[in-house]
Amino acid sequence: MLFKKFDRNAPCWCGSGRKYKTCHAAFDDKILSYARAGHTVPTRDLIKSEKDIEGIKESAKINMAVLDEVGDKIHAGMSTEEINDIVNDVTHKMGGIPADLGYEGFPKSVCTSVNDEVCHGIPSRDVILKDGDIINVDCSTILNGYFSDSSRMFLIGDVSPEKRRLVEVTRECMLAGLEKVIPWTFLGDMGSAVHHHAMKNGYSVVREIGGHGCGNAFHEEPWVSYVSKPGTEMLMVPGMVFTIEPMINMGGARIFTDEENGWTIYTADGKPSAQWEIEVLVTETGHEVLCW
Repeated sequence: MLFKKFDRNAPCWCGSGRKYKTCHAAFDDKILSYARAGHTVPTRDLIKSEKDIEGIKESAKINMAVLDEVGDKIHAGMSTEEINDIVNDVTHKMGGIPADLGYEGFPKSVCTSVNDEVCHGIPSRDVILKDGDIINVDCSTILNGYFSDSSRMFLIGDVSPEKRRLVEVTRECMLAGLEKVIPWTFLGDMGSAVHHHAMKNGYSVVREIGGHGCGNAFHEEPWVSYVSKPGTEMLMVPGMVFTIEPMINMGGARIFTDEENGWTIYTADGKPSAQWEIEVLVTETGHEVLCW
């Protein structure tokens, strides 16, 4: 059974304090109609309450402040370990916890992915940013048990037109996906829009790594693809929170994992990759970006 049955006069499962029949009964019936039609639908644990959403927003304030501080201080000649230091300093001063640190053994508090590193780059005193580099800084924060997650691209010094265009188009891909976050449509609609925009501009989209639900845990269902087809993947309903974070490659889509550290993902052809990430809430009328 997809949902446990509720007495229509009992308090709603969402914690609103209202009776189920006047709160989420019609909502559940609508989801069940999509499930009966063969679609993948979210379970109740993926629907965020008003309290959850406020908690995520408070966490996101720290996450965005961290990335703002990185943006103010990042420059050629600094190490990626110095970025890690900024993340730790700002996060702890604001009362948060870096979600990356120790997650499945990850050794640092942030991911710093330079040039042909697709994602999960590990900060190091030995990695020095150079003029012409592009870098993705992927930051995640825990505050009072709530998780926020976003990443930004930074251009170091005099970046080539080719790299600059990759970064700009990757951001456009993310925004193209955001436009398709509409309640009672499908994640595949969003992923298809991302893929179409990347392909139209001559780029490829990483297939093996995608977005994810987020908020009450670091990584929740659903897994979010950016090479999906319209009308497929999970139904998007009000209260869902997930990330849009396409990884767009200048060359081919093939990738590989660093065998030594077990984390860092590279493009197979050595060409640059870019990524932007936002955390998005599906609303009754469209969407709200919670973290960027």
